[in-house]
Amino acid sequence: MPRSRDRGPGEAAKPGEDRERERELSHTDVGSDTAEPPWTRNDALVTGGACAMNLLSYVFFNDPSGQHAVNVAGFLLVALAALPLLARRSHPVSALAAVLALDATAALTVPLSTHFGAVLIVALYSVARARPGRVTAVAAVATVALTLLSQSHGRIPPWQDVVSAPASTLIVVGTALAVNRWQREVEANRRLLADRAVADERRRIARELHDIVAHHITTMQLMAGGARANIGDPEVVRDALITLESSGRLALREMRQLLDVLRAGDEPEAELSQPQPGADDLDRLVAESRLAGLPTEFSVHGEPRPLPPTVGLTVFRIAQEALTNARKYAGPARTSVRLTYRQDRITVEVRDDGAGAALQEAAPPAGSGGYGLLGMRERVALHGGTLTAGPQADGGFAVVADLPLSTEETAEAAVQHEGAHR
Repeated sequence: MPRSRDRGPGEAAKPGEDRERERELSHTDVGSDTAEPPWTRNDALVTGGACAMNLLSYVFFNDPSGQHAVNVAGFLLVALAALPLLARRSHPVSALAAVLALDATAALTVPLSTHFGAVLIVALYSVARARPGRVTAVAAVATVALTLLSQSHGRIPPWQDVVSAPASTLIVVGTALAVNRWQREVEANRRLLADRAVADERRRIARELHDIVAHHITTMQLMAGGARANIGDPEVVRDALITLESSGRLALREMRQLLDVLRAGDEPEAELSQPQPGADDLDRLVAESRLAGLPTEFSVHGEPRPLPPTVGLTVFRIAQEALTNARKYAGPARTSVRLTYRQDRITVEVRDDGAGAALQEAAPPAGSGGYGLLGMRERVALHGGTLTAGPQADGGFAVVADLPLSTEETAEAAVQHEGAHR
């Protein structure tokens, strides 16, 4: 086997070089200490089945009551020819070479038809499955040649041999190549799904980090600015420092919650130290908004009920991001948060009457790296809901998210809620 030239530390690999080297290493007929066993139970079953088919074929084509008699040496050669198949996966080329050698020996020494058909099919199929095209082509030509040689003493006319041997070989090789292609497509699809899952997880983490950090940092920034502007008023400074401390504590707690979720993904038995925020935490969110200096009203319509954790988290994060944007862009304004429960859906609305519309249009678009509106749309889309965000006709900015509720998930959430409060 040719060895690849070692690359220097600064030399880049050529396209496909690493893949070719990996294939060469995996195709070598020389085993290693850490390699799989040379043969398995499945190999033994395949070997036994091919041997039985060859023996039946040998007896069928050499009827003792006819012109020929079954030769003991030929019978043993037919049985022996199947043994190399035990190494068909670890050493496919060697296995095929051994079968062909035994086939040639039988053709030259036994005056009867030996018919190694089943064994040759399995051996050639194994080579075509595991080796490059050039090796497979050489193996196919050798198989056809030896097959024609071994069948020259049989009852099948020579012209049928010339047609059937190449045709059978093409069918075997074509089947192996088709299976290889199918497996490559399956592997490519598996990798694509894995890459998508990783990308989705990264986006989810980015949304969570943005919603946690942006909300609390904005609050802390506003409080610090207010304290600096009112440095001579101890009461205002005191309230600002209290809010700063509270926002920092909440940010740290929510970051720990996010880390708990990430750890739980790697450790199935890990438990979250604290539950994720949900719709029940909107009161706290509104209170924080008021402490940050943004007059905020909160109202609930419909009959409140437990929500699935992911839906509740989405409701909380959308309201959190909308209030953060209102503090950034609305200026002196009043904000309202409205939560509406319906039988099959829940709607959260955050509206302000400030200058948010114009400033929001001047803000960097989500595609340029922002996660605000983009993150909200992604959250809502995951639940099959709708989100509208834009200026209102009478001024201000509005964010409205409408999320469908599954009857089964809602019922399960209610059961979990009751169990948690017993």
